[in-house]
Amino acid sequence: MKVIITGGCGFIGSALVRHVFDTTDYDILIIDKLTYAGNIESVRDLLTSPRVNLLQADICDQATMTDAVAGFAPNLILHLAAESHVDRSIHGARAFIETNVLGTFSLLEAARGFYASRPDGHFFRFLHVSTDEVYGSLGPIGLFTEETKYDPSSPYSASKAASDHLAIAWSRTYKLPVVVSNCSNNYGPRHFPEKLIPLIILNALHGKALPVYGDGSNIRDWLYVEDHARALLLIAEKGEIGATYNVGGRNERTNLAVVETICDLLDELRPKTDSHRKLITFVRDRPGHDHRYAIDASKLENDLGWRAQEHFDSGIRKTVEWYLANEAWWRPLRDKVYGGERLG
Repeated sequence: MKVIITGGCGFIGSALVRHVFDTTDYDILIIDKLTYAGNIESVRDLLTSPRVNLLQADICDQATMTDAVAGFAPNLILHLAAESHVDRSIHGARAFIETNVLGTFSLLEAARGFYASRPDGHFFRFLHVSTDEVYGSLGPIGLFTEETKYDPSSPYSASKAASDHLAIAWSRTYKLPVVVSNCSNNYGPRHFPEKLIPLIILNALHGKALPVYGDGSNIRDWLYVEDHARALLLIAEKGEIGATYNVGGRNERTNLAVVETICDLLDELRPKTDSHRKLITFVRDRPGHDHRYAIDASKLENDLGWRAQEHFDSGIRKTVEWYLANEAWWRPLRDKVYGGERLG
């Protein structure tokens, strides 16, 4: 078996590469543009294996994607490459439209050409990995299901909604064996420090303000990245063609509760004279900030047998401990790429 993983040097992508490498004997081709959020250090140790290769390329480059897919002849394409930070999409939406929409189109076309000419009996599937943000904002009750109407609020979520629709359309029109997944907020090791949890950890370590949007009451369902990686490979291999699967950790927390939990862990693991909670600072809310996301993962759990193994309390402890133990990974990013300033 051969698998292409786009965005394999990113946060979720690198976790998926590691999961595939550790649990299968598949050959892996990582395709990654190595933008600011793609870090080769997240997979460097695996690149010494003859089973893992890296192609540094832009998924919007149609000719390169066509050649890469045809030349590697994959059994699975797991498409994670995307611009993913909502705040950055508010500041500059063009990159999100180009990468998330046109890049997905390029990959789907490359896959379509390969699928039409593949050898007889060659097993092939295309997994398009997306977000629960395409569904918009929930009220105080209820959960997103696979039937929830799309209602994106940000340039980022609108671009992902568009790419979801492209993937399903290519399945229906061209009979390309596509499956789509939509996940809740991920957290865990190797997360680029623009996102809430790594930003709070690193700001706290540096004694900087811990910014909380609005009053901190916005709610997210948190999914440990390694649980997500297990789900993605399972969906790619065994999911129903043309179907969508929601992936969530059943761990709803307000943003303020997440920040307070990190502060309490750092008070325990890296204590200072004052509690880290004193660094919490409420800032002007993000434009179009959805209030609540929550995933119903029953379809994935019942049909494919997946279960999240990490509860938020166990996963966030592992995450904080990883950042404390791996300054060599995050220090170059913090010093040279992103220092924690407000975006969007």
